[in-house]
Amino acid sequence: MAKVRVLLADDHGLFRAGIRALLRTLDDVAIVGEAADGREALRLIATQHPDVVLMDIMMPSLNGLDAAARIGRAFPRTRVVILSMNSDEDSVLKALRAGAAAYLVKTADPVELELAIRAVARGERFLSAAVSAHVVAACLGRVDKEQTSLERLTPRQREVLQLIAEGQTTKAIAARLTISAKTAEAYRSELMKALDIHDIASLTRYAIRTGLVSPDS
Repeated sequence: MAKVRVLLADDHGLFRAGIRALLRTLDDVAIVGEAADGREALRLIATQHPDVVLMDIMMPSLNGLDAAARIGRAFPRTRVVILSMNSDEDSVLKALRAGAAAYLVKTADPVELELAIRAVARGERFLSAAVSAHVVAACLGRVDKEQTSLERLTPRQREVLQLIAEGQTTKAIAARLTISAKTAEAYRSELMKALDIHDIASLTRYAIRTGLVSPDS
């Protein structure tokens, strides 16, 4: 039987090391790469073709949710397992809407990680036991309904918002996204208009409040 090919995507090296050690005890799983942010994960997926990506939500440059959405469009055969410290309804809902096949709380028992990997490799969904029944029911009832202001942004607008909140200048954003500075400025203007937020400090606070970036980014 072919092994399940797994890619790790988390910006904390120690956490990746722990997951790597655990997965190496599983005979039917092979680790094919590691990434520290969403962009690196996308590059590795294109070359390594993993079956499953274990993806942290809070990562620099490109967060796990937007990376998961891109994976769903560009690599539909690759299944995403979101890893998070949060088990609240909104966090789970955002992950499901982004196209994640599984949601696992980082405090879960290691056995749950094994179950999640094998479930999504079979084409199934998996939700951590820490995600309580009422949260699951609420998420399933809302997954195709109302969107938050963050979800109404285009993927590019969220990408620019994250980079702004991480302190990147317009010139740096343009270089990162391989666009002109004028185009980067236009994206920022569109973003401010869409959110009705018109200064960088407020955009940064909004990104932190909605969980797009962590307070210490």
